[in-house]
Amino acid sequence: MDAASVSKLLSPDGWALLNSLPPYDEKQAMALATRLRAEGVDPDLAAAALTQSRLRAKARAKLGDFADGMLFTPDGVEQATRLVVAALHARRYLAAGVTKVADLTSGIGADALAFAGVGLRVLATDVDEMTAALATVNLRHFPEAEVRHADGLTLDLAAEGVDGVYADPARRTRGGRRVFDPAAYAPPLDAVWALREQVPALGIKVGPGIPHQGLPEAAETQWVSVDGDVVEAGLWFGPLAADGPGRSALVLSTRDGATSSRTLRTDGDGSDLVPDVGLPGAYLYEPDGAVIRAGLVAHAAAELGGRLLDRTIAYVTTDQPAPPPDGAAPVATGYRVLDVMPFNLKRLKAYLRERGVGRLTIKKRGTAVTPEQLRAQLSPKGDAEATLVLTRVGGAQHVLVVEPLR
Repeated sequence: MDAASVSKLLSPDGWALLNSLPPYDEKQAMALATRLRAEGVDPDLAAAALTQSRLRAKARAKLGDFADGMLFTPDGVEQATRLVVAALHARRYLAAGVTKVADLTSGIGADALAFAGVGLRVLATDVDEMTAALATVNLRHFPEAEVRHADGLTLDLAAEGVDGVYADPARRTRGGRRVFDPAAYAPPLDAVWALREQVPALGIKVGPGIPHQGLPEAAETQWVSVDGDVVEAGLWFGPLAADGPGRSALVLSTRDGATSSRTLRTDGDGSDLVPDVGLPGAYLYEPDGAVIRAGLVAHAAAELGGRLLDRTIAYVTTDQPAPPPDGAAPVATGYRVLDVMPFNLKRLKAYLRERGVGRLTIKKRGTAVTPEQLRAQLSPKGDAEATLVLTRVGGAQHVLVVEPLR
């Protein structure tokens, strides 16, 4: 999107057109574009409005109803923090006594929106002029939020009265390729870390694949999942790490119109918690992805009252169903174990054929077998369905036939 398109959208006629469009439907987009041209709508304005309608529809999954009053870029939607997570970021700063946050890499303004929404003053910056312009539009209802087209690292934080800093460095190249080296983030991670010498209340959003090796000892590193999807890791310094440094996993569930959460954490490397290892019981649990990324599988096993199938694999088994989470988000997905057998392709194929299984869900950990290849080899046929878990038991490859717990 260019400046001319934004200008047209922000005109009274453009804004009215954008907000009058029906819910975006890819199948109807061409017909709608044709109708708008037939009605005499400027083709460039029509194209810009339809593009924004599509991006708003995509952004609703992250931002809910707020998306309907915002403008986006494709990268902005991709990189925006989910509102439920951004709200938790904002509460960290509020609880730490921060009054003014500098959002150094604001993007289209999702986190800044959450900061301003809880009453914090916000100085948001972005190095891309168009992105900063869209953030200005998106934060228009918050007079306590200022947006600047600037490199956030050049701010004089003391002169600006900033007592909290937040950054979400870009982790993709301009071609969309994912960047894994923190030194190649934009801005580089080390450059942002250094700001804690000026402002101790520093938070940095990083990719959930960040390795444990090299994490700053002074920070709380928290992995976050939403409805089973690991969405981010965050580095929290100083007063933002209220429970002190260490690793934690925040599991969020937004089902049934309500949000529940559960946090697991360790202050060290978790070596003080050594789970039992044993044969499969009547139930199998797959820890949430944030728990696995945080290296807290042993903590999940303790909470579930179970043991590991293998010390290096993130599957927990129990003889009795784990107690319900009592309103908290579950730290693992549970299954009832129906059968256990050593992995043997011929035997497994016969097992499925005898039961008329034609629909298969295949899960795996600790095995080189690929689900796609195995599915083709099994060539399942029938009306029944089954879930297979391929993993190691007692050092040997096994198949567990399971069904999800309701």
